[in-house]
Amino acid sequence: MTLVRQTSPHARSPNSTQQIMKWVLLAAVPGLAMQTVFFGWGTLINLVWCILIAVGSEALVLKIRQRPISFYLTDGSAIVTAVLLALALPPLSPWWLTLIGISFAIIIGKQLYGGLGNNPFNPAMLGYVLLLISFPQEMTQWLPPVGAAGHTAVKSFSEALFTIFPLFGHPINIDAISMATPLDIVRENTSLTMKELWSENPAFQYFAGRGWLWINLAYLLGGLFLLYKRVFSWHAPMGMLAALLVMSTLFWGGAGSGSHGSPLFHLFSGATMLGAFFIITDPVSSATSNKGRLIFGAGTGILVYVIRTWGGYPDGVAFATLLMNMAAPMIDYYTQPRTYGHKKPNKGLPEQH
Repeated sequence: MTLVRQTSPHARSPNSTQQIMKWVLLAAVPGLAMQTVFFGWGTLINLVWCILIAVGSEALVLKIRQRPISFYLTDGSAIVTAVLLALALPPLSPWWLTLIGISFAIIIGKQLYGGLGNNPFNPAMLGYVLLLISFPQEMTQWLPPVGAAGHTAVKSFSEALFTIFPLFGHPINIDAISMATPLDIVRENTSLTMKELWSENPAFQYFAGRGWLWINLAYLLGGLFLLYKRVFSWHAPMGMLAALLVMSTLFWGGAGSGSHGSPLFHLFSGATMLGAFFIITDPVSSATSNKGRLIFGAGTGILVYVIRTWGGYPDGVAFATLLMNMAAPMIDYYTQPRTYGHKKPNKGLPEQH
């Protein structure tokens, strides 16, 4: 007689770590395509270079730690970190800048804490903040998007390649063609009304930045796809977008020279949708309960607006994410769900009498 083992758990999920990483990479394709369309080949070149360095750095540390290299590399987490950092970098970032950022993200931000599942901070955002603080000039050299004056200065794959890797060709002078992002222009504006700003500056189009509207819509589409696949819940993205919407409505300032930008401008400019659906939804460094994710997302949205409007940086997604990563353990402590059979959630160990 055969005895069938029927111990719990009986529920099985088709989502493995590797499968989830594949869904995330697939969801990022529309945003990557839009960034390439509006800012040229540099985004794709940065992405390939980031992936190579990320995989190499992870393999090196795993070798030093005497861990099975193929087992950990095939989970796709290093590639996702590389893709997120590459999408956040200016399109013609020099090769050494990308090398420093992604090496720091993998070695210090991830492997130093024990690898995937142990990192308290989002590794990609750690690498980005390191670069932004250390090399502010290189990190703010964004090309004009398609349709704006100066975009045709970098029009071929070879020009972008030789600008990033100035070894065999003549690099483009990025200083001569770079321009401030729409968020930075609005933050620094003190004299023009919003109507004048929109009509006189080629960086703006419709109610957001030229190109940035379509890029954010593409990341929104990818985020909805991930929600459909149940890679994460809606709580963190909705908390961030709702908080950003509320803050930008309260402190809008109208259409005069003192305006901080409309709510739609803040929702569809910069890294808003990338941050809401691809960065703060990191299951390791974010909060764990549904209520906690709402608080985590809302806190991120508030900090993003504060940094954008009154801080020293044009976009605050990376700083806001890292600050809320530090708060995640406390959020989890105070938002533990009630266990079945108990009247309230247990926080910590019971007191000994």
